[in-house]
Amino acid sequence: MNDQLTGQEIRLAARPAGEPGPEHFELATVPVPELKDGQVLVRNTWISVDPYMRGRMDDEPGALPPFELGKVMDGSAIGEVIASRAPAIPVGATVNHFLGWREYSVVDAAAAIVEDVTLAPAEAYLGVLGTTGLTAYAALTDVTGVKEGDVVFVSAAAGAVGSVAGQIARQLGAAKVIGSAGGPLKTKKLLADFGYDAALDYKAGDLAGQLEAAAPDGIDVYLDNVGGSHLQAALDRLNPGGRVALIGAVSGYNTPMPPADNLVQAVYKSLSLRGMQVANYFPLFPEYVGHALGWIAAGRLHTEQTVVDGLDQAPAALIGVLRGENTGKMLVRL
Repeated sequence: MNDQLTGQEIRLAARPAGEPGPEHFELATVPVPELKDGQVLVRNTWISVDPYMRGRMDDEPGALPPFELGKVMDGSAIGEVIASRAPAIPVGATVNHFLGWREYSVVDAAAAIVEDVTLAPAEAYLGVLGTTGLTAYAALTDVTGVKEGDVVFVSAAAGAVGSVAGQIARQLGAAKVIGSAGGPLKTKKLLADFGYDAALDYKAGDLAGQLEAAAPDGIDVYLDNVGGSHLQAALDRLNPGGRVALIGAVSGYNTPMPPADNLVQAVYKSLSLRGMQVANYFPLFPEYVGHALGWIAAGRLHTEQTVVDGLDQAPAALIGVLRGENTGKMLVRL
């Protein structure tokens, strides 16, 4: 039924040397492939925009393979099944998959997750109920083991992961939760909406001094989404036996950042620094979603999204994420 169907997709047109611009993307119209047995045709309704995508624009190995020049970019998306040759997934189902950045996706049934949109809106499964929320939960539970009385510091605290992490840390018994963000509007949100006790504005300068004032007795846990000066400041304030989850380093995605020059603190204070890839924590999804739905229903987990409309605006949305322009999860609505 879809041999005449065409749809738009976003392709990588060129590899950026620094910050990407519109010239590094291409919007193309292509025929939609015919379905094979075991596949579904999805009309995407929401596309996820994530900082890690910048690394895939470079021709370098990483956790995921680089995007290919002239080929469609992929990423998380959710949409409605409009045709199916997979008995387990009927037409009308809402499915989550990894073939986003296009209007229509032909997805193998084994790679599609049917989501229950009676429990939460479809877009929530790309954010608080998706890998964003799972990243925050796994970082606080498995990676750093937050416990009663801990002082927790989170960078990029108004972003997709950080806006959830502060609230989850509170549910896990943290005594104090400190977040950093850029500008007074975001720092106000940290305090008013995202469960933080103290908010640091890194754009105001002297991040290390701000962190010392907010945590005079030190911190026990640091969730690093930024790297660079944030990691350096955290290493100086971590208490002996402190734990760090290395989630991302967005400050160096466009241009190389100088490494923290005080890593020796990890030796002096017996710190644990552990990198994480959220795919390793997919078995925690049922546990996490069960908790998250309860927290949301009880009003203890507040979420926000920054939404742009139209697939053609996806490149601008990614550029915006890398500049820190979003509050909460950045999404493209189709």
